[in-house]
Amino acid sequence: MSNQITKVALVGATGNLGPANLEQLLAAGFQHPEPPAGVKVAPVDYDSLDSLVSALRGQDAVVSTISSTALSKQLLLVEAAAKAGVRRFIPSDFGSSTLHPKAAALPVYADKVAVQRALQEEAARPGGMSYTVIINGPFLDWGIMVGFILDVKRRHAVLYDGGDRVFSTTTLPTTTLPTIGRAVVGVLRNPEATANRAIFVHDTATTLRSLYEKAKKATPGETWTEEVVHIDDELAEALEELKKKSSRPEKFVMKFIHAAIWGEGYGQHFETTHNELLGIKELSEDEVQAIVSRYA
Repeated sequence: MSNQITKVALVGATGNLGPANLEQLLAAGFQHPEPPAGVKVAPVDYDSLDSLVSALRGQDAVVSTISSTALSKQLLLVEAAAKAGVRRFIPSDFGSSTLHPKAAALPVYADKVAVQRALQEEAARPGGMSYTVIINGPFLDWGIMVGFILDVKRRHAVLYDGGDRVFSTTTLPTTTLPTIGRAVVGVLRNPEATANRAIFVHDTATTLRSLYEKAKKATPGETWTEEVVHIDDELAEALEELKKKSSRPEKFVMKFIHAAIWGEGYGQHFETTHNELLGIKELSEDEVQAIVSRYA
């Protein structure tokens, strides 16, 4: 049987990641089972194994871009994909280095870790379905645009642990460069080299302070404020909130994510990437400045 992947089911083709991944898959010549032409829509019940198996039968690969609020539904999706004879599964990870032990231990990533374990168990079965986890760090342009990386509306920068820790980051495909969509295509075109492993990609490795300086450069004459927030303090607050009987996610989720990205020893600086394998070129400093300038 040929190892070539041609038919790809994109699960969760809306939201931030879905449309751009669909665009890149179609541009690369993959078949996907939502118009445009050549695209087949397959409505499914995500709580029904039979419905999922029926929708996935005949597909070579599944690319999941399910939103963070529904990540646990991927467990049934993994089971269905295996039963349907799918050969490659790319889960909805696309963020922090969740295979790093310290990051994987954060409660906020429990669903992603559970899916990874299910995929590892399936891959270990004779003739089992293979998988690839794509790790790309936070979205640079989106993070600036919505105030996650820099609060450009208030001209305010939060510098975690001083802001000098290097982290890998990738642009969100629906706003500027289709890096993540290209990474997905690269994985599917290189099934043997990317099987049963994590693939790391980034557009750049930078620091919050460097991005802050670029933002100030992009807004001459305007006044910015800054504050230093300590990751250990945020983690303590998040864990304390999590202990409460009626804990509130808005008070702990983002603090755990901040730790995974900007904390010490969470694996968020990808010193080795798979950019070359997947045909992804890193951004120059001028290109990073242009992105910051666009949203500042």
